[in-house]
Amino acid sequence: MASIDLDKVLDKAWADKDLTEILAAPVAVLKGVSDRDGELLQEAFGVKTVADLAELKYVRWAQALAALEAAK
Repeated sequence: MASIDLDKVLDKAWADKDLTEILAAPVAVLKGVSDRDGELLQEAFGVKTVADLAELKYVRWAQALAALEAAK
């Protein structure tokens, strides 16, 4: 299983939180995602939380396409 440096992907205040809490948090806890970005994701795709973003079919499709390209 791959590891991830939470300090690099989360706002500083969230890096020491439990993963369950992070997944339930608004997407703005991700570095580089503003509150406004979160509002736009909710308006466009119904994404409210980090878990919602991870489960978004368009994200999964894009990841699958990138994996196919990498496997060439």
